[in-house]
Amino acid sequence: MKRFPSIRKNQEFRVVYENGRSKGNSYLVMYIRRREQEENRIGISASKKIGNSIVRHRMTRLLREIFRLHTENLKKGYDLVVVIRASAVGRSYREIESAYLHLLQLHGIFVGTVDPGR
Repeated sequence: MKRFPSIRKNQEFRVVYENGRSKGNSYLVMYIRRREQEENRIGISASKKIGNSIVRHRMTRLLREIFRLHTENLKKGYDLVVVIRASAVGRSYREIESAYLHLLQLHGIFVGTVDPGR
């Protein structure tokens, strides 16, 4: 099984925060930064403000799955860091997916048709 392309180290998150561009909506904030390698990676930040570990991990799993489903529609060679806002808790998969796709379009790295919920 292939390893999931994620940002894991604190230093990698910092580089994206400090040198990347950010856009946000009511549920998510997305930072992106161009990288040398072709593979896109995602880092997900869910602070304790949004809830206990069960809630945080559920939101993280949702975003990881959304990234996996739409990764072929992204331009290659980017690091993405997604910060989950407290207002995202309790929202449906489709609402979170729509917010994620909206941010990708704002950043200009989405190169497909928007088809939420495939």
